[in-house]
Parts: sequence; structure tokens; C-alpha cells
Amino acid sequence: MASTEQPANADEHADLWLDPGDLTAWMSLSRLMIRLPAALDGQLQRDAGLSMIEYMTMAMLCDAPDLTLRMSVLAEETSVSLSRLSHLVKRLETRGYVRREPDPADGRFTNAVLLPAGLRKMQETAPGHVAYVRRLVVDNLPVERLHRLGEDADRIVDRIVGR
Repeated sequence: MASTEQPANADEHADLWLDPGDLTAWMSLSRLMIRLPAALDGQLQRDAGLSMIEYMTMAMLCDAPDLTLRMSVLAEETSVSLSRLSHLVKRLETRGYVRREPDPADGRFTNAVLLPAGLRKMQETAPGHVAYVRRLVVDNLPVERLHRLGEDADRIVDRIVGR
């Protein structure tokens, strides 16, 4: 409840409400969670014709050995369902950036492989995207606060996924 108005039985639930400082911090974080992804996605769409999740998927493949990851690992790393990732990779396949193939180590799994055109797209896209990330986030915080923010974000994600 964002309002200071509390229900009649508020005394028995007093520990549920956020104090003013916590509420202010939560509302700031909420705005960030909405605005930052939209800003990053907008920049990538304008400059590269990619969505943020498409960029993240291709970035994960760029960092993987042999530019290849199992789809299940890629889904976990990008925080999307395997079904959504499958649709996303199909779009990237259509554009010639990625291909899917059976995992040679275990044919029950499917790998996503970044193709030369996808690698070129990332090499063209990454400098502008990194500059934008720097302008919005990295250069806006002292290094120790940035690292603390990353650690705090990991703690929250760990709680969400049940680690």
C-alpha cells in the first residue's frame, strides 16, 4: 500500500507497512525497474533493431565457448522461460544471427549457436549500447556504490529464484 492511509485493523498489521524511508526507497526502485529497461530497450531498438532480450541472448552467446550454449542454460541466464526463448531464437534465426542444433554431447538438448552475422551485429551494436549503459548507470555512481548495487541486485534475484 503506497498511501499513508491504513485500514481500520492497521494496528494488528503494523509490521506489514513500509515506514516512510522504506516507502521512498521502494518507490524509487520501482521507478528504476520500469524506466531503465524501457530506456535500454528503446536505445537498442533505435540503434540496432534489437530488443533488450535479443541483445542479452546474443551477448551470452558471444561470451560462451564456441559461441554456443544449451537453450536451457541460455533461458536461465537471460531469465526467460524456455518457451519464450525458443520464440526469440526463432526470430534471431530468421535474421541469420543464430542457429539451433542438437547438442552433440546429449541429443536430448538443443544448443543455440551465434553465427558470423550475429557476431558482426554484436560487434556493431555493443559500443553504442555500452556507452548508453555507462551514461545512464555506470558513470552515474561511484565505483564502490555501483559494485554494491550489483551485489544487492544479486541478493534480491537469489531470493526471487529461491537460492
